[in-house]
Amino acid sequence: MVLHVIAEAERCFLCKKPMCVTGCPISTPIPDMIKLLREGKLNEAGDMLFRNNPLSAVCSLVCDHQKQCEGHCVQGKKGQPIHISSIENYISETRLDNIEIPIPPSNGNMVGIIGAGPAGITVALELAERGYKVTIFDSKDKIGGVLQYGIPDFRLPKTLLARYKRKLVEAGIQIRPNTTIGGALEIKDLFRDGYKAIFIGTGVWRPKKLGIKGESLGNCHFAIDYLANPDAYDLGDSVAIIGMGNTALDVARVLKRKGTRNVTLYARRMATNANEEEIQYAKLDGAVFEFGKHPVEITPDGPVFDDNVFDEEGNIAGTKGEPKLYKADSTIIAVSQGPKSKLVDTTQGLKAAPSGLLLTDKNGETTYPGIFAAGDVVLGAKTVVEAVRYAKHVADSIDDYIKGLNK
Repeated sequence: MVLHVIAEAERCFLCKKPMCVTGCPISTPIPDMIKLLREGKLNEAGDMLFRNNPLSAVCSLVCDHQKQCEGHCVQGKKGQPIHISSIENYISETRLDNIEIPIPPSNGNMVGIIGAGPAGITVALELAERGYKVTIFDSKDKIGGVLQYGIPDFRLPKTLLARYKRKLVEAGIQIRPNTTIGGALEIKDLFRDGYKAIFIGTGVWRPKKLGIKGESLGNCHFAIDYLANPDAYDLGDSVAIIGMGNTALDVARVLKRKGTRNVTLYARRMATNANEEEIQYAKLDGAVFEFGKHPVEITPDGPVFDDNVFDEEGNIAGTKGEPKLYKADSTIIAVSQGPKSKLVDTTQGLKAAPSGLLLTDKNGETTYPGIFAAGDVVLGAKTVVEAVRYAKHVADSIDDYIKGLNK
């Protein structure tokens, strides 16, 4: 690994106008990172990466690098791009445990964070570094949100998230696991107890339905539920997955590792926008891909599909032929997720769009003064790095808001 990282770092041109930085949603200073590594300044490189993106060690594993930094590398025009992700991961992962988070004396203000996912972790760290007393509330027993319960361990080792938890505790951040806000405790209780502002980063955990017959059958499940605890399921030797996005690919790869012999993914269109590397891994693992299928019904014997017909521009123009049963012991629906409504239902004045996503202004403030939000609960299911970028901006907004209250 070390030899690979050094060799890749030596290949970098250290471009004056680095396209790799342009391709990164959070503008990771990649040439500076590589320059420091070449000079033997790994600690400085790791500290710089953490300041720019507290979840750098995570993003270096789960980002779609082929479409982002590595996809924009000038080396890729005539050959292989620099393997930036390996360099970033080596630096970030090596340095993580020893990074010192500067915590100033308390400024006397408390902030509540609802949700311990990427956005919540980012806001918590950003505000702790400014002297705020921060408490994170999460409905699960472990931190990470989608990182913990939506991404398989072979893509993101959960030991890494345990290390992040230690960093949160070191920064003086308190964590209340297994605590659902909108249940026994409501947002009004937090304001009553002295929290000056609330941040919501609860993600999207409500599976989207297909709206077809059979979704309540015992052999039908939702992808986000399955990924949260695959060991709880007994799905048989043949599984059909409806959907072909990144979540569907994760499900397929977990199923193959659990010993399922026949795994088939079905997509409505003739292509998928999923991570190309993950597609190739899924094929290598033995998953089968079927395109142009329109789901009609789910039966005890498997899903029923029509064949889609496409116009010249590749848009679905209808179906052809008779519906056909594709036999499977179990069917998993993987067609995205939306937010749960518990916070909106229990907080008068907190409004959401018809999709369920929270309404915010450009600074991340919701329709309820003092409540801010970022991440998937605002943007829909996006990438981890996008959630971190937006969360850093919203942390600034929360800081400005509380300073305004204290004038």
